Amino acid sequence: MSRPPALLAVAHGTRSAAGQAQIRDLVDRVACRRPELDVRLAYVDVQQPRVADALHGPDTVVVPLLLSAGYHVRVDIAEAVAAHHAVAAPPLGPDPLLVESLRRRIGPGDAVVLAAAGSSDPVWRADIAGVAAQLGAHVAYASGADLRVPDVIARLRAEGARHITVAAYLLAEGLFYRSLHRAGADVVTPPLCEDPSLVDLVLSRYDRQTADLTTAIRRL
Repeated sequence: MSRPPALLAVAHGTRSAAGQAQIRDLVDRVACRRPELDVRLAYVDVQQPRVADALHGPDTVVVPLLLSAGYHVRVDIAEAVAAHHAVAAPPLGPDPLLVESLRRRIGPGDAVVLAAAGSSDPVWRADIAGVAAQLGAHVAYASGADLRVPDVIARLRAEGARHITVAAYLLAEGLFYRSLHRAGADVVTPPLCEDPSLVDLVLSRYDRQTADLTTAIRRL
């Protein structure tokens, strides 16, 4: 039997030692679940190796450990994949599994704020708005000029909210995640990669793309 395509997980990258460890742990759990796979890790920013350096040929499925099809997916990863004739799966988000993961962690309260990293990319922002709508949450960003998390929380307090939960739409700890704990909410949910179900999501992205790749090859 021929060896299955390698799985190259591609994360954003962070300077946070805790965040780095969380991403490595997620990828290690994926590898343990599928010991027959060659599972590797690369990044689009901050850390090494970068995705273009980690791709060594077409027999690879790239799985972006990212929460939306923003710039890094559409440009950085897409260009690297095209240059090496590899294939890329969709990013992890948005996905019903992520929505359910957040929903399980949100307790009773007056208001929920979905806190994402922040981007001016319209596709990215539309994805975040869609997740927030499913949760009945208010959108806020950890960076950027508008809808900053502390400002949204302050507005909700002024409107009478007494218990506010920040649903962290972030995969791992880092600068943005730490800032959520200083934003004035009563509860901040853990990073998403701590949820064991993320392994299922990564592998489902890989499996679907592998099936599509196999079908395409058979049609040649």
